[in-house]
Amino acid sequence: MSESLLPRPSRRRFLSAAGAAVASAALVACTTARPPRREPLPVRPAEPPAGSYAAMYGPMVDDGHAIPGIPLNQIEERYLRQMVPDPTGEQPGTIVVDTGNHYLYLVREGGMAMRYGVGLGREGFEWAGRGEIQWKQPWPRWFPPDEMIDRQPELEKYRARQIPGTNDWEGGMEAGITNPLGARALYIFQDGKDTLYRIHGSPEWWSIGKSVSSGCVRLMNQDIIDLYDRVPEGSPVLVRSAGSPLA
Repeated sequence: MSESLLPRPSRRRFLSAAGAAVASAALVACTTARPPRREPLPVRPAEPPAGSYAAMYGPMVDDGHAIPGIPLNQIEERYLRQMVPDPTGEQPGTIVVDTGNHYLYLVREGGMAMRYGVGLGREGFEWAGRGEIQWKQPWPRWFPPDEMIDRQPELEKYRARQIPGTNDWEGGMEAGITNPLGARALYIFQDGKDTLYRIHGSPEWWSIGKSVSSGCVRLMNQDIIDLYDRVPEGSPVLVRSAGSPLA
């Protein structure tokens, strides 16, 4: 993978493109692209996970948010973060989502990959294809798309509203441990356009290994923080549909 980053769009261009994508999207995703930009946190060196699972998934405080620990006795060990032989055949630095097995791989050098368990979209809300991580966001606000609000009227209070005469938006759910996007969000673009699909954290650890969301790829908050720290903007993404061979 080339480590060069894609050109970073200006905030005005980003919001304009996001609005067009929302208007033309034929599928329903888990969030829109309207939150204000915060600078991504630095990418740290990619090292294998160290320590016990209890330490990796214990309670932590991140940017002032207290993240609860994960009850490890209620999650299959195969869904916990671990370094494994790479089954994808993709270039190092590529994120590969294996929807058939509910895994996300971050391909590393030397034929290895970091593997995370994920939750996925339920039938009718899946997305598959190649894209790139064009934007990263720590502790994002959640802006449910209008189509989701139409299906779930109780979400009306989170509808995004453009401030007249500006390119700014208001509304959405504040960042926090109950926010559906969790501690981090990686925004998937395809051919320069926002797909409206995300790789993001989730407080719902029990959804890992299941297909229950509205299309996005969700990780436990401890895992999305780890993944976020390992990938720069511009990283390639491949989401494989169920039944598609990995290599």
